[in-house]
Amino acid sequence: MATLAALETATPHALLRLPYPEDALAPIISARTVALHHGKHHKAYVDKTNELVGGTDFEGQALERIVLATAGKPEHQELFNNAAQAWNHAFYWRSLKPRGGGAPTGALAERIEASGGLEALKKKLATAGAKQFGSGWAWLVTDGHALKVVSTPNAEVPFTKGNTPLLTIDVWEHAYYVDYQNRRADYLQAVIDKLINWEFAAENLSRA
Repeated sequence: MATLAALETATPHALLRLPYPEDALAPIISARTVALHHGKHHKAYVDKTNELVGGTDFEGQALERIVLATAGKPEHQELFNNAAQAWNHAFYWRSLKPRGGGAPTGALAERIEASGGLEALKKKLATAGAKQFGSGWAWLVTDGHALKVVSTPNAEVPFTKGNTPLLTIDVWEHAYYVDYQNRRADYLQAVIDKLINWEFAAENLSRA
């Protein structure tokens, strides 16, 4: 398994090592959910990506480059879906942390205040995830100099549209159904209040 930074260069692609124990997000997200989500779903996307790139021009390329090269191309839809999901999941695990939530500091806090304040942003993030029809993701991104909250369906990722992801919340059912059944809104609120990793978002903002 690899760190998030190593995903840019690891070939064959490696499963991100969780930055915390499987039970560290409990009781918001149970160890059972993390084990299934990371060890089964996330791993399957990584494994399928490696299978699909073997013997092709994509072999040896970083996940982000594969995602950008295959986005919007029907002939590469399967590879895009798996590579993007491998990237998205690696980003999602780092978007969470035990005893997270609270309030950001520094430049990120200043940008959030300039965009309407933390409570308004948290509400937008929860609403984006709750209203995403079917499977997908809720994101905090930068669009030029502006902070935005967006949602994407299925495996879609904002950087294919020119936005820079700062953090994400997975709203595929496998992310929450064991713990919350159909109560996606409750999962989103709990994650935002107790697990969001504002430090990770700040790091991404500093590189944007």
